[in-house]
Amino acid sequence: MTRRSGSADLPLHGGRVPAWLGQRMSRLGAVIVQAIVLEYGRDELLRRLAHPFWFQSFGAVMGMDWHSSGITTSVLGALKRGLTPLSDELGLHVCGGRGKHSRATPGELVTVGERVGLDGAALARASRLVAKVDSAAVQDGFDLYLHGFIVADDGRWVVVQQGMNGERRQARRYHWLSEGLESFVDAPHAAIEGQGQGIIVNLADCRASVSRGRQLDMLGDLGPDGISRELARIENGKVPAQAEAQPLLPHLIMPGHHDVRPEDVVARRLHGALAAAADRGPKDFAELLLVPGIGARSVRALAMVAEVVHGAPCRFSDPGRFSLAHGGKDRHPFPVPTRVYDRTIEVMKSAVRKAKLGNEEELGAIRRLDEQARRLERAATSCPSVGAVIAEERARSHEYGGRSVFGWEPPLDTSGETAQNGS
Repeated sequence: MTRRSGSADLPLHGGRVPAWLGQRMSRLGAVIVQAIVLEYGRDELLRRLAHPFWFQSFGAVMGMDWHSSGITTSVLGALKRGLTPLSDELGLHVCGGRGKHSRATPGELVTVGERVGLDGAALARASRLVAKVDSAAVQDGFDLYLHGFIVADDGRWVVVQQGMNGERRQARRYHWLSEGLESFVDAPHAAIEGQGQGIIVNLADCRASVSRGRQLDMLGDLGPDGISRELARIENGKVPAQAEAQPLLPHLIMPGHHDVRPEDVVARRLHGALAAAADRGPKDFAELLLVPGIGARSVRALAMVAEVVHGAPCRFSDPGRFSLAHGGKDRHPFPVPTRVYDRTIEVMKSAVRKAKLGNEEELGAIRRLDEQARRLERAATSCPSVGAVIAEERARSHEYGGRSVFGWEPPLDTSGETAQNGS
């Protein structure tokens, strides 16, 4: 993965994650992390967390609102709850969070350092510097309100933090990765997520090194009063202020609409998952996993989870597709199918548990499911459209234990509508 991996706009959303979903997100998030560590190691997990497109897809496959800023808070919260009991086993520690939990991060890092033999004070300093760079050195109009710091026993870490612009009703997420980090002030970000919104002040850009040095010189030559006078001259138009626009990285624009539309999904990738589910679900995949009741719907969800575990970075350009695994809490694209969700957790936990004991057959089957989906997506034909998949899911939501913040999904009435539409 590249160190600077892209950007995106995230619409601000309020509300809370209901307990029934938050508990499932913690369990699924933890078992996906375990699978990635078993297959690829801790360093690869940290690289993925530092990739904004993967991070958004990770949240979407766990049933969170697929396009919103709330994914950041809910994913970090789910990982903190789910991985804390596994911290000794995995050598991973999730610190920080939103609001007061963000401010507690340095103290948590000192505690982690004392427990595992790391320099907790140095980690705490890194946490403060990361927050300071994104709140002061990068002046882009977004005020930080969330800071998550994930550190491994070997001292490597990733930071995910988020700022909000209340006037625009938008959020921007910043990703940091310690791997290869040589300076906190020379282009340190693994990624900054957020659409360009005009000229910003980014003193952490490597091209700003002369500016940083000149600022120190000005402070020594002019003093604070002299700098204030120069600033007043610029603001009054006596000295033309010139700024160079920041170059735009490839960025993912998360739309404001709640519903998942065909343009939000790369159809051929969805068709691969559908074809793999139809081809393998009723036959050898269920027999291999030895889990009764694994049908095409469960395998479709598993295929998308498998892609989150095994997929290359380029495959996460359409996070909306991953919401088709387990829906969303606000009924977009459809209510969370709790029975399917629980089956996904069951299968993944079984595969991870057996892999830890040396039996990698089930974990290997999930890897092969992902490989099968990629092969089939190139040749899949006669697959339903995105709209048809969503319509069928809504029609059968009651059978799958569909649930949202509006409650349990009732059966369709004779007119084809549910008693509550939540739209």
